[in-house]
Amino acid sequence: MKLNKLMFREYDIRGIYGEDIDEEISYLIGRAFGSNLKKLGKTDTLVGYDNRSSSPIIEKNLVKGIIESGINVTRLGLVTTPMYYYGWDLYNIKCGVMITASHNPKEYNGFKFSYNGIHNAYGDDVYNLYDTIINRDFTNGNGNITYKDIKKDYINLLCSNIKLGSRKLKVVFDCGNGTTSIIANDIFSKLDNVEAVPLFTESDPNFPNHHPDPCVEENLKDLKMKVLETKADLGVGFDGDGDRVGVVDEKGNMIEIDKYMIIIWRDIYNKVKNKRGLFDVKCSKVLEDELIKLGIEPVCYRSGNSYTKAMSVEGDFPFSGEYSGHVFFRDRFPGYDDGIYAALRLIEILSNTNKNVSELLEGINKYYSTKELKRKVTDETKFDIVDKVKDYCQKKNYKIITIDGVKAIFNDGSAIVRASNTGPNLTMRYEATTLNRLKEIEEEFTNLLNSLIK
Repeated sequence: MKLNKLMFREYDIRGIYGEDIDEEISYLIGRAFGSNLKKLGKTDTLVGYDNRSSSPIIEKNLVKGIIESGINVTRLGLVTTPMYYYGWDLYNIKCGVMITASHNPKEYNGFKFSYNGIHNAYGDDVYNLYDTIINRDFTNGNGNITYKDIKKDYINLLCSNIKLGSRKLKVVFDCGNGTTSIIANDIFSKLDNVEAVPLFTESDPNFPNHHPDPCVEENLKDLKMKVLETKADLGVGFDGDGDRVGVVDEKGNMIEIDKYMIIIWRDIYNKVKNKRGLFDVKCSKVLEDELIKLGIEPVCYRSGNSYTKAMSVEGDFPFSGEYSGHVFFRDRFPGYDDGIYAALRLIEILSNTNKNVSELLEGINKYYSTKELKRKVTDETKFDIVDKVKDYCQKKNYKIITIDGVKAIFNDGSAIVRASNTGPNLTMRYEATTLNRLKEIEEEFTNLLNSLIK
């Protein structure tokens, strides 16, 4: 099978199993990663995999490639991505590979990898793997294999970190048949005063009920219905590998992650020393407004969990997040993105107040925003289209931010167009202070994109 260069994306490797990824490609990626580790003077690495049907065979061949490069492998088996991240600290192995395609369709799979046990590799470190394979720049050796079961330690990490109040709550949690199905019941069953209502908690790589992406509102339809049906206080959903969260309030309304971040910041702003909040360019201005009200300096950064995680450590941010559902707690947690832990932090807040989720957002400024919109293009053309959008905005003398794609800033709204790092798509989001202005901004950029995409 020919190695598809387009699989090597900005912060991971993703492709279709049987077309882009097979046993040989998995082995070669293992050889390249193991060789790069050995050149860095490392001797050991972690490997875990999600519940996709192709993951076990990919893992087997990846591990074969790594040990033949002279690196010892600790195999975690079937785990969520946050469980794998916790392994960095628990076993003091500061590097690894997680086999997952996160929220991509079931036929996809991929690799998230780290050389430092702090954040996933991105940019040149990803592209370098491709070069290492093409040039066959491999080391040789005979690494050992160790097996570890991290489940008990991980459950203890999460449950010991949460301090629930006396209020009794009913919470619906939707695993979407993804990898959180292997662990969520064990965690929610340990929460005092919480009546947990499970939804789609059978591990099934075909994702028969809905796509495991809780930040797309269509995928929350069943969760919303169950919240209303059971008169629950909260609904939470998790993505395919467990590192993202989606939230539904007691009225059955989706709470977007930038608003979830407001709830968290209102709880922690006076408990943290570093008064700075990190968020990505897709977040609404309502988050920036609320941070300023709380005396927190807003810091806008590019999208991508590898970038956000790296910046959260570099800047010692106590809490960071992205509109896509990745949130990073560093106030009293190791700092990686964990959908279940993010849900527990909201449950903790609710259990210590008489307010409902919707009431925790009272007093925020009003903006009209679209959801994150996607436009199918090709991996070959998406960056060129974004460059042309940038040219257009410069000719119109718009104020722009170009840290990730192009975000045009107006006095009464904004428009962002960026290339997706996980697929052949453009992603857009529009916002304004009035519905009429939102319509104007969206129409302007939709017409522009129509003229550029032929």
